[in-house]
Amino acid sequence: MVSRVATVAFQGIEAKPVDVQVQIGPGQVAFTIVGLPDKAVGESRERVRSALLASGLALPAKRVTVNLAPADLPKEGSHFDLPIALALMAAMGAVPAADLDGYMVLGELALDGTISAVAGVLPAAIAANTADKGLICPAPCGPEAAWADEAMDILAPASLIQLANHFKGTQMLSRPIPKLRADPAALPDLSEVRGQETAKRALEISAAGGHNLLMIGPPGAGKSMLASRLPSILPPLSPRELLEVSMIASIAGELSDGRLSERRPYRAPHHSASMAALVGGGLRARPGEVSLAHNGVLFLDELPEFQPQVLDGLRQPLESGESVIVRANHRTTYPSRVQLIAAMNPCRCGHAGEPGHVCKRGARCASEYQGRLSGPLLDRLDLRIDVPALSAVDLIRPDNAESSAAVAARVLAARQIQGERYLRLGSPARTNAQAGPRLIEEVAKPDRAGLELLQGAAETLRLSARGYHRVLKVARTLADLDGQEAVGRLHLAEALSYRGAALDRQAA
Repeated sequence: MVSRVATVAFQGIEAKPVDVQVQIGPGQVAFTIVGLPDKAVGESRERVRSALLASGLALPAKRVTVNLAPADLPKEGSHFDLPIALALMAAMGAVPAADLDGYMVLGELALDGTISAVAGVLPAAIAANTADKGLICPAPCGPEAAWADEAMDILAPASLIQLANHFKGTQMLSRPIPKLRADPAALPDLSEVRGQETAKRALEISAAGGHNLLMIGPPGAGKSMLASRLPSILPPLSPRELLEVSMIASIAGELSDGRLSERRPYRAPHHSASMAALVGGGLRARPGEVSLAHNGVLFLDELPEFQPQVLDGLRQPLESGESVIVRANHRTTYPSRVQLIAAMNPCRCGHAGEPGHVCKRGARCASEYQGRLSGPLLDRLDLRIDVPALSAVDLIRPDNAESSAAVAARVLAARQIQGERYLRLGSPARTNAQAGPRLIEEVAKPDRAGLELLQGAAETLRLSARGYHRVLKVARTLADLDGQEAVGRLHLAEALSYRGAALDRQAA
């Protein structure tokens, strides 16, 4: 007789159904797991054996064969422990096999029979709900699974004994309650930034349209300070965005106590990050920082200090909104639609272009430093601005800067205009930055005066086709911030000023 329990294997954020089949039969005493298991799955033999002994059950002195079907799908992770243990208990008659038919199961077993938290519970719960099944998961992951569907049958036991008692009817498990993470009440406020009005304006435009931004300036000018305040002016996650962000965080094992967060992700990796850390990859093709920042902000400080090949690995995610990790036996895709905010010094010494500064290396200091950034990557940055150093007078002068709340209100209004526009046009885009070339040409068609300006500027700035469309996107955002239906000459002029050759000026 073969007992079966349903579980899942993960490819990206997609949960693939897996059938755990267990047969206890005559033959030499052995415990074999087949079906392309990785080392963690292979080691589950010892965890399952010890957990069953701790729960008062012993494996029979027979040949135990565990098959993870389909056999050609790689199986990775420790979450196969619990489904293997339950299938064994069903084969031994310790748990009614019929009671397990309506559930998908995942969880890691400790040697004492307790069930430990695992990654990927939220995608698994959504897959189970789609298949019209319930879910059995570890107790710490119960609040995470409860977000899949309020009517879904979810069991979140703390141990094997607790689960067995539930099926016997001697100890009933209550359904877990979905929970949100209690984020800190206050984010860094934009009013704390002294001066830098041009940079604040660019930050508002970037937030309103979801545009990528590059800030260039000397050390201490406030670039990192400005970037850290971007989350305070971004609108909260929509329910769909919250689900996408939480699924990626679940796969990465970054949901604390199964609690979700309504705040947009903000990731700021160090410049020593590898390709796998930034874009994704590694032995198990885990999501990288660009995927963990999906629907949020990816801040890269000291941009030229990153390895050039690592930065060029961002080109595809920035363009397509997804990271594709290809291995010999499988292909994994993670959503990666981020807002890239980058900061850099104009040269290695950091003071090129400042009045009275003379670098010992001359113009080479700036040109070689900036040469670490490829043209295709820079072409994907919608706004490039200079952030000059602040003087003592700027810091002493009374400041009447706007608060983040005031700027956030304008950003939200502009985003609502964009959302309604693209929904009306039947486009999946929700911000101007996400609009395709043909769509942005339709919604940001300039008037005659603006067209003449754009034609002249395209030749002067040597805009590529991508650069041309990104200028239109920024101009469309500026019109949305002004509440205007048409894109005018002033909007295009301001958009072109942010597209100007800031790097060339610094290197000159």
